[in-house]
Amino acid sequence: MTWKTAYRSIYYDGAPEPADPNLTKENTALLIIDVQNTYFTRLERASLSADEQRRYDAWSPFHERMREIVIPRTRELLGLFRKNGYECLFARIACHTKNGRDRSLSQKMPGWNNLLLPKDELPSQLVAELQPQGDEIVVTKTTDSALTGTNLRLILTNLGIKTVVCCGIFTDQCVSSTVRSLADESFGVVVVEDCCAAGTDELHRKELEIINMIYCHVMSSIELKAIMGLGLK
Repeated sequence: MTWKTAYRSIYYDGAPEPADPNLTKENTALLIIDVQNTYFTRLERASLSADEQRRYDAWSPFHERMREIVIPRTRELLGLFRKNGYECLFARIACHTKNGRDRSLSQKMPGWNNLLLPKDELPSQLVAELQPQGDEIVVTKTTDSALTGTNLRLILTNLGIKTVVCCGIFTDQCVSSTVRSLADESFGVVVVEDCCAAGTDELHRKELEIINMIYCHVMSSIELKAIMGLGLK
């Protein structure tokens, strides 16, 4: 099974296979979404209560996927895009105020998504492996969608970008919100499935099935590199 038939929901059962996307250097950009320090800080398991240990263990597969698959493959893809002269951009969640009063409602809701990430503090920074270089653009958002909360739409248009290749976290939250916004603005979108992660593999796969074909094309990094002629390892 290839990307042309994988991750299909009931809506696209039996639909024709899509054509390869047009990924010319002049019109294509890589966007890495929210791979920030805050998501990788963990306390020592032994210091936690029994219920906290249960939640710790539930999140361990996410951390393993990020460490072993998502960050290494995204770093490789970023290097290939840079080497071949493609635009590379980054999005991160951060607020401009210390108390987060400028955040969107979704980031003030009680629970896990209640994010207070002042823009100059360490937790809001991009991880060391995926730092921008030179004049690569980073947009700072207080929303889930990288388009809704920034001037990214204008930036992409000014750069002449027509197709955006998306990597990052979380598949079912900020990645999905960004993908849908891009599609609504008539950008072509590719989501690199092994360069993304959700809290669980089930959520990751289900969200890819939901957004595939209608809002984006979902494919692996190997398939993307083959289409773009960037070389295979």
